[in-house]
Amino acid sequence: MSVVPPSTQKAGFGGIIVVTALMLFSMFFGAGNLIFPPMLGAQSGENFAPALIGFLVTGVALPLLAIFALVRSGSDLTALASRGGKVFAFLFPVLVYLAIGAFYAVPRTATVSYALFITPVFGIDSQLALVIYSLVFFAISLAICLNPSNIVDTLGKYLTPALVILLFLLVIVSFFKLHGTPAPAIEEYQGAPLVSGFLQGYFTMDSLAGLAFGIILISSLQFKGLTKENGLTKGITYSALIAGLLLALIYIGLAWIGHSIENGQGYEDGAALLSSAAQQTLGTPGLFILGLIVVLACLTTAVGLLSSTSEFFERLFPKITYRRWLIVFTLISFSVSIMGLATVLAIAGPILGFLYPSAITLIALTLLEPVLDKPLGKRLEYTFRFALVVSVIWAALATLNSVGWGSSVIEPLIGWTPGHELDLGWIVPTVAAAVIGYIVDAVKKSPEKDVKNTTI
Repeated sequence: MSVVPPSTQKAGFGGIIVVTALMLFSMFFGAGNLIFPPMLGAQSGENFAPALIGFLVTGVALPLLAIFALVRSGSDLTALASRGGKVFAFLFPVLVYLAIGAFYAVPRTATVSYALFITPVFGIDSQLALVIYSLVFFAISLAICLNPSNIVDTLGKYLTPALVILLFLLVIVSFFKLHGTPAPAIEEYQGAPLVSGFLQGYFTMDSLAGLAFGIILISSLQFKGLTKENGLTKGITYSALIAGLLLALIYIGLAWIGHSIENGQGYEDGAALLSSAAQQTLGTPGLFILGLIVVLACLTTAVGLLSSTSEFFERLFPKITYRRWLIVFTLISFSVSIMGLATVLAIAGPILGFLYPSAITLIALTLLEPVLDKPLGKRLEYTFRFALVVSVIWAALATLNSVGWGSSVIEPLIGWTPGHELDLGWIVPTVAAAVIGYIVDAVKKSPEKDVKNTTI
C-alpha cells in the first residue's frame, strides 16, 4: 500500500482532479475558442450538426489525444518527436512552441482581448491604448507565471471558475432569448460540412497546445503529490477528460448562439456576433460580461502558453533558467502584440497548415503503436520516420502553394491527391509512407534488446 503525500491527503484525489481539469480547460480556452464556434454556427445553416462534429474533432478530441500521446512518450514533446529522427525531434517542438508561444498565439491573447473588451466597452481605440493594455496584460501574466508551482491553484481555483460561470451565463440566457431563423449554409459548408468544421478547428491551435500543455499538466499533478505508483496516470486521464467535456459543452453553446441569432451570417466575425448576442440577451451589461469572459480566457491561455514554453526551452537549453526564458518570451509577446490584431492574425493560416499534418501524424502513430508493434515484437522506427518526412514535405509544399509561391510547379506535384481541394491532400501520401515504413520495420532485423515505450 502506497503512502499518500500530505498535499494529496489534504486536498483529496477528487479535489486535485477537478482543480487540475479547470486549469487545463482554462489554458486551452482562449480568444480563438470564443470567436470561431459562433461563426461556424451561423455559416453552417442546415449543416450545423456535421460541421460542429468536425469542429469538435479538432477542437476537443485531437487535443485530448495529443495529451495522451505525450503521456505515452513518458516525458515531453521532444521525447515524443524523437520518433521522427534527431532533426525532427529538435525542429518540430521548437516550431510548435514558438507558434503557440511568443510569435503568434500569446500576442493574439492580448490583441484579441483588447479588441473585444477595451474598444467596445470603453470606446477607446488607439496605438497608445493598445501599448498600455498589452503592458498591463503581460505584467499580470508574468507575475502569475513566475511561480509555476502555483499556476494550478491560481487558474484552477480562482480564474477558471469565474470564466466558466460567465460563459455558461451567456450561453444559457442566449438559449432562451435568441430565436432567429438560420440561413442556408454558405458555400464552404455545403459540399463537405464535416471537413469544413474539421479545418476550422485548426484555428483553435489546441491540438498543438495539447502537445505543449502536457508538461504543465504532469508537473502540476506531481507537485500535488501524485506519482506513477500513486495515481498519476489516472489523474492525467481524468483531468483531460473533464477539461475536454467542458470545452465540448461550451463550443456547442457558442455555436448554438451563432446558429440562433437573427441574421447571423451578416456579422463580420465571431467577435462582432458575440458582442451583439451579449447586448441582445443581457443589455449593456452584457458587453461588460463578454469583455470579462474574453479577458479571463485570454489571460489564462497566456499564462499556460508562456509557462509551458519557458519550461520547454529550459529543458532544451538548461543553462538558461525558466525565469529568464519567461522574461524573454513575455517581452517578445508584448512587442508582437503592439503591432495590432490584423498583423498577428495574418500569419496564422500558413503556420497552422504547415504544422498540423505532422502533429496529427505523430499523435495518431503514437496512439496506434501498441497495436501496430505487437505483431512485430519491436518498436516502430521507419513507420514513424517515413510518415513524418512525407507529412512535413507535403505540408511545406501545400503551404507554399497556398500563399502563391511556386504554384505553377507545386500544384501539378501535389494536386492529384484525394482531398487536395479540401486541404487534406497530405493524408493519402502520409498513410502510404507509413505502410511502406511498416513493411520495412517488419522485414528489418531488430536488435536483441529493444527499448520499449516509457509510459507514465
